[in-house]
Amino acid sequence: MKKLMIFGGLIGFLLGLSLGMTAQGRNVPSLFLQASVTALGGGLLLRWWGAQCQRNLAKAVFERRQAASRAAAKPNSNARP
Repeated sequence: MKKLMIFGGLIGFLLGLSLGMTAQGRNVPSLFLQASVTALGGGLLLRWWGAQCQRNLAKAVFERRQAASRAAAKPNSNARP
C-alpha cells in the first residue's frame, strides 16, 4: 500500500508540474505548490484504489473457497447406482 501511495504521489507531482509549466505566467513557487497538491491528491487516490482492489481480491478468493467447499460437501449426483 505504501508503494502505491508513493507511486501515486510521483505521478501526481509530475502531472501537476508538467501541467503547470504549460500555463503562461506561472512562477516557480506556485508551480511547486500546485505539483505538491496534485502529488497529495494522486497519492491518496491511488491508495484508495489499491485498497479497493485488495478488498475485492480478498472477497473473490473467499467466495471461490466457499464455492469449492460447497461443491466438495455436495454428494455426487452423476454417479450410477
